Amino acid sequence: MPKRGFLSAALVAGCLSLTMGCGSAPVPESASPQVPVTAQPASSGPADGPEPVKPTGDAVNPHKVRWTSAKPVSKGRKVKLVWWSGVAPCSVLDRVKVKETTKRVTITLYEGTAPKAVNASCIMIAIEKTTTVKLRKPLGNRKLVDGAKN
Repeated sequence: MPKRGFLSAALVAGCLSLTMGCGSAPVPESASPQVPVTAQPASSGPADGPEPVKPTGDAVNPHKVRWTSAKPVSKGRKVKLVWWSGVAPCSVLDRVKVKETTKRVTITLYEGTAPKAVNASCIMIAIEKTTTVKLRKPLGNRKLVDGAKN
């Protein structure tokens, strides 16, 4: 598997050749694609972890969103969900639906656009987000299910 530095250098080289082909100024020697370049994350960085968010309840055109992980916390009384999303106010958590049975807990995330951003231009950057959901009963041996996968 190629190393991250090599992929970044290849990406920079591709971008530089694309830029050169579009008639822009020549690339200075100091921007040589031979130098490994590390890509910067869109958010404040993985060391900070996912961005904590709360449901707004007023999103326009809400739709189901799959979560990437779910971790029981507070002795199983709550579940911490993590998923990838766009930037606010263009992508906001509208609501979280929780359906509990004796054998499973189905959690569905709904995202949409904040009312103030309906006619706004939105950049397409992925942000990792998290929210914590309270359960009626501790999770115990019940299975966690993503309601957006149905």
